Amino acid sequence: MDKIKILTILASSICVLFAESSIEGIITFEGKAPKMKTIRMEADPICSLKHDTPVKKEYLVLGEGNTMGNIFIRVLNPPKGDFPAPEEHATLTQQGCKYSPHVMGLMVNQPLEILNPDGTMHNVHAMPKINKEFNQAMPKFKKKMVKIFTKEEFMIPFKCDVHPWMGCYVGVSSHPFFDVTNEDGAYEITGLPNGTYEIEAWHEKLGVQTATVSLGADTSAIANFLFHAPKKNE
Repeated sequence: MDKIKILTILASSICVLFAESSIEGIITFEGKAPKMKTIRMEADPICSLKHDTPVKKEYLVLGEGNTMGNIFIRVLNPPKGDFPAPEEHATLTQQGCKYSPHVMGLMVNQPLEILNPDGTMHNVHAMPKINKEFNQAMPKFKKKMVKIFTKEEFMIPFKCDVHPWMGCYVGVSSHPFFDVTNEDGAYEITGLPNGTYEIEAWHEKLGVQTATVSLGADTSAIANFLFHAPKKNE
């Protein structure tokens, strides 16, 4: 066998060995969706004035075809390796007296930049069980603060002690294999080597679902999830 042919075979083997695949899918809701209640913001006129239309609660956000937003998707058995935190800050904004995004993910030791553009007092209260809790006021002149979670934890609830309707959830991951859906219900987890993975879809009211997915070389796998409306006795 000549050297060129040997090198070609070796190069092909290396490409297969390090080929990366992805998991993607759509999250949808089945059943009669409850009507989201209007959030009453009259207690703080600054909050009320920031909205021209009524603001609804966000625990069920549906798109066309009942696709679901605010679903956190993660790989439960990630590949072995060292996954350093991104230098890029993750951002949580208190915009219009609401947390945005309502559900988000970041990595362990990735800076979380918390913004207050509202011109009113907020109080950011994170309530982890593994990481260190913090409860910090953000007066209207304090536009930004940065926090870091040093341990993996799912899902950390946040609230505002000044505005009790404000709430969100933050997932802190030791690896980058996670995603959060928008209203279109679509997610994609990329960069996975060949293997079999268990993935989890989390919703703040409807619980979690899991699926097992096997990936070959340089391929994509589909894993859709269907959440259903809870029965009256549930």
